[in-house]
Amino acid sequence: MSVIVIAFTTLDGIVTDPDGRGGTPGGGWMFRHGPEAVAGDKFRLGAVLDDGVMLLGRTTWEQFSQLWPGRDDPFAARMNAAAKLVATRTLTDVSAWANSRILDGDVVDAVKRERRDVIVIGSLSVVHTLMAEDLVDEYRLITFPTLLGTGDRLFPAGGPPVHLECESAEQAGPLVHTRYRRSGR
Repeated sequence: MSVIVIAFTTLDGIVTDPDGRGGTPGGGWMFRHGPEAVAGDKFRLGAVLDDGVMLLGRTTWEQFSQLWPGRDDPFAARMNAAAKLVATRTLTDVSAWANSRILDGDVVDAVKRERRDVIVIGSLSVVHTLMAEDLVDEYRLITFPTLLGTGDRLFPAGGPPVHLECESAEQAGPLVHTRYRRSGR
């Protein structure tokens, strides 16, 4: 079992409001290069998405549950068919998106018990919780050539050192797709 974090990020590490739905001053930076820059399986999840489980926080799940069920391309079919765990203290009904269920108990304990690969999408508070417990094995990032200066960062200041190995880096137009794995794992 591996915990894989996937994220869109700016060059300065900001992950806040990539699609502009949050209404932040710098929001919407993800679409400056067109929708094709982020369409499809850009994170190369493939079979991991088929055999693993997505772990989503409430806000990300709510956004995705409005977006993905209405799409019918091959990647959307995979997203809709994937198993989904929702980390929430407030939602009681997750039937709006197929194969979703509310995570039982503590997110850290649930991840430690999980036998499948866990894919964390967005859900920064979940990511930071798993980082603090040293549970993240891999980061798959798409970096946009944008500097925002302010906003929430994927890697917060003051955290412990983490040593990564770059497994792949590929330029796709103005974007860089990278895959990092924890050293020694």
